Amino acid sequence: MAVRLAAFDFLAEQVRLHGEPLSSASLRQGFPFRGQRIKLMGPQGIFKPAVRPDLPLSITTAPPDLRGGRPYDDGFSTDGSVLLYRYRGTDPRHPDNARLRLAMERRRPLVYFHGVAKGQYCAAWPVYVVADEPSALLFRVAVDDARHIGEPLTTVGEGTEDARREYITVATRRRLHQSSFRARVLDAYRQTCALCRLRHDELLDAAHIVPDTDPLGEPLVSNGLALCKLHHAAFDGDFLGIRPDCIVEVRRDILEETDGPMLVHGLQSFHGRQILSPRQPSQRPRPDLLALRYERFRESLSN
Repeated sequence: MAVRLAAFDFLAEQVRLHGEPLSSASLRQGFPFRGQRIKLMGPQGIFKPAVRPDLPLSITTAPPDLRGGRPYDDGFSTDGSVLLYRYRGTDPRHPDNARLRLAMERRRPLVYFHGVAKGQYCAAWPVYVVADEPSALLFRVAVDDARHIGEPLTTVGEGTEDARREYITVATRRRLHQSSFRARVLDAYRQTCALCRLRHDELLDAAHIVPDTDPLGEPLVSNGLALCKLHHAAFDGDFLGIRPDCIVEVRRDILEETDGPMLVHGLQSFHGRQILSPRQPSQRPRPDLLALRYERFRESLSN
């Protein structure tokens, strides 16, 4: 538990200093602990540190490839209340699967690393293996609040622990998916605003073309645009639209407005210009989604 608590503290500090996602290099380098270096991640999804080889410290879902697939079909349940983590291989008795089962039996907290792009991971902790399903070749994993690590069972009312973990797991799923979408979109656009070419990562957002509340608003790169915060706000507020041919249209009243140089250089000058697009054709904005969003922009002009 001392190693696990030190790992949680290290991750909290890394997120505080650098934000998310974290680099795989820093996770594999790990942190010093009582004269040893504790790694947090290895080449396999179920990772056990050398200091305690009988119990895993972390589990990892690899980042998606350019087509959006992953080597292992990990994912959340339909309601998002539990992570479905696939066995290593198809043998329930594989040593890695057996070790993860032991972590479940001993109620040991783990770290979950969710790959959002090549070499980039978001972390959630503590997570617990709460069920084993050999017939489906998977474990069920729930996220909990770090404040409850080591809490005696007698202090938890019936059903309270499960309800708390379901709530936190749902919130974690939403955070991981948002982080994954942002990382993949920014990576596709080479950390560059599609309009103004700003390259400061801290000032960039991943904007949905069709909102994620819409049935067509899937968290795919082809439904995203890398935009600086100014142009993201302008896009969401219909100050500008993007046609299906990727040409920017600035609202007529904005074009005719007289203001300082920020209006000229920040909005008006982009009228009629083509946006930057990803190099991979599969990642470029889908024309049908741009058409749907552009129609909304056109409707806003008549309101």
